[in-house]
Amino acid sequence: MALQWMILTYVVAAEAAIFLLISLPSPKLIRSRIVSLISLLLQPLMFVVPFAAFQLLDIYWKNEHRLMCTSEICTAAERDRYEKQTYKAQRNIILCATSCLLYWCIYRACKYYKDIEKMEEVEKRYKKL
Repeated sequence: MALQWMILTYVVAAEAAIFLLISLPSPKLIRSRIVSLISLLLQPLMFVVPFAAFQLLDIYWKNEHRLMCTSEICTAAERDRYEKQTYKAQRNIILCATSCLLYWCIYRACKYYKDIEKMEEVEKRYKKL
């Protein structure tokens, strides 16, 4: 399971870098090349959404079937282990949500940029008339 979370962590880091690259100001030619390249990568990157959903289902299933340690019979080590598992689950939920949110942000930024380019082309055509 640790490998899956490591992969998801790297994907989130890559998505954050891509979003930062898109959102930074740059010359028009470079930006259009970057956006076209990232637009080509968006479809293969879509795997992150079902992967994160599967991971969320896994977290839910483990949470439902986890042994509760709330009574006074539990030792301090058992309570620490239970709390550590809870914190890891919360961290992983945030990681899954972040991966989906960053994918959506990248998709929308590319779409907005393409829409702006289309509107500029239409404006140029009207100016020529």
